[in-house]
Amino acid sequence: MYDCIIVGGGFAGLQAAIQLGRYGHRVKVVDKGYGRSTLCRSYRNLIGWPDGVSGQELRRLGQLQAQRLGVEFVQDEALAAARDGETFEVALYGGGSGGVLKGRTLLIATGIADRYPALPGLEERLGYSVYVCPDCDGYETVGRRTIVMGAGEAGSGMALALKYWCDDLVYVNHERKAIGSAHRGKLEELGIAYVEAEIAEVLGNGSSEEGAFGGVRLTTGETIQGERGFIAFGGNRVHSDWAVSLGIERMENKHIVTDPRTKMTQVPGVWAAGDIGVHAEQSVIAMGEGSQAAIWIHKELLKRGARRHIQVEAQGCAVTRSR
Repeated sequence: MYDCIIVGGGFAGLQAAIQLGRYGHRVKVVDKGYGRSTLCRSYRNLIGWPDGVSGQELRRLGQLQAQRLGVEFVQDEALAAARDGETFEVALYGGGSGGVLKGRTLLIATGIADRYPALPGLEERLGYSVYVCPDCDGYETVGRRTIVMGAGEAGSGMALALKYWCDDLVYVNHERKAIGSAHRGKLEELGIAYVEAEIAEVLGNGSSEEGAFGGVRLTTGETIQGERGFIAFGGNRVHSDWAVSLGIERMENKHIVTDPRTKMTQVPGVWAAGDIGVHAEQSVIAMGEGSQAAIWIHKELLKRGARRHIQVEAQGCAVTRSR
């Protein structure tokens, strides 16, 4: 029986695990080993990392930090969850430990997945020179010709948002989805070039710079040159279906509704943090929400008389203390 089961090993889940580990609670993190953060090769808007840091490296360091506090990890994926009185059960697919985990509290931190087509050359440039969030990385487009690769109004909306930073913009409507007259008119008014054509390949720029973006080649054979790219295809997947049997409240887009102060859902004992919630999709906010949720999980565990289990590492020896 764990004090808390955390499903999701991204930034929200890891920050919560570290906080709960420092409280001395018994914590199990279910981490499938990949997610939105693993695709970003370089976060440049995080304090302390002026030259950028990859999502993989942050996850590695976060997991190491949590493990030193006694937090346990299993590489697996949640299949379903159920409530049994004041405790919870999480069934796993079985790729890691299999079976069912039991915990007094549950934190849902499974995040979302960006939808994008399998374009050759795209994934290896994500986070280096191709981005998904204008608030995080619009700054990177200043003074650089930028291509938005997208679909319909999701893509045109991204192009319009990026106009704040970038004067030289091209929107390639890869999926040729309809755009309303208001968006089309605004694109023309702001001088944003519009191309309705399928992309065959995302190109490098011929340099040795890792992850460099040079533009796109269309299926017509035409090449559009650029220095930075953004993707905006819409229809991102929200990973909350596995927890719906708990009776949690969700919006129409499947994001989970929580109390803004505590991050607890309307189901007692169940919290949600990070991109799965309503809804910022910011790495630093995911971390903050993970810590915020953990603080209130700790308060709930104190009410239930949880004991403290501190694992101290000294000179290579681990000593467990309970109180």
